[in-house]
Amino acid sequence: MAERRPGAVPGPVLFARYAFAPNSHGYCGPADSGGLFEYGVAGRDDGGLRAMAQQFAGAWPYLQLIAGATGLADPLDRRVVEAYWVGSPRLDLVSTRAVGDSMEDRFRAVTGATFSTLTEGVLAGGVPHHSFAVFCIYPYTGLLTDGRKAPHALTVLDRCRIRWGRVQAVQGDQVVVESQPLSWDGRTLQLGPPVPETVVQSVDGVGMVGTVQPGDWVSLHWEWVCDRLTERQVARLRHYSDRHLAIVNDRQTRSRVPALLD
Repeated sequence: MAERRPGAVPGPVLFARYAFAPNSHGYCGPADSGGLFEYGVAGRDDGGLRAMAQQFAGAWPYLQLIAGATGLADPLDRRVVEAYWVGSPRLDLVSTRAVGDSMEDRFRAVTGATFSTLTEGVLAGGVPHHSFAVFCIYPYTGLLTDGRKAPHALTVLDRCRIRWGRVQAVQGDQVVVESQPLSWDGRTLQLGPPVPETVVQSVDGVGMVGTVQPGDWVSLHWEWVCDRLTERQVARLRHYSDRHLAIVNDRQTRSRVPALLD
């Protein structure tokens, strides 16, 4: 079957598609998640969407970093937005120094002595992709070794990352996709075998992405379909996700060495 290429949407609208899900759960951004959804459905920005995007204290500085380091004036340029959420060779143009300086500005004052754990991810090759934020910056990977907190931490990590799936069936507002959930065996955080999961593409027939069909690749954030992806985009999303999983697993391995030597 020939690959269906997703149509290009403006950068601010693409941002809304990816940011809506965590915003609706109250994790980040402004309180008006309904407004974000409406902009995503309308497919255009009258300036209000741009103002809302700047209230995402987690994502916005990464967009600024990517834009500034790669010669683009607008943090909501579609190329910047896609690089952050999905992945792009543009990310590899952002120097380690630039990423480190951004971390210094954002986190040094609030993390204190634990700041060095954030810089480890940068020095190990982390780039300003959403998976870097989820796996290397957010605190949930550190909770995986806590038997009581690990199940919840794994769920948050899996839902919060941008994942990819292939559409198996469309059932009204819901879509059945085959995707690879994260797994944790007590030592390694990795992608598990493909399993079916049911996600949301619309509410009462109204959605941000348009019609998806069996065989389409889609990106997922929490329980929502964000966009249709080309196979190249899937490969890029997998590449940067794998890159930051490897950094996390290397950190976990090194943290176990002192215990093994005791």
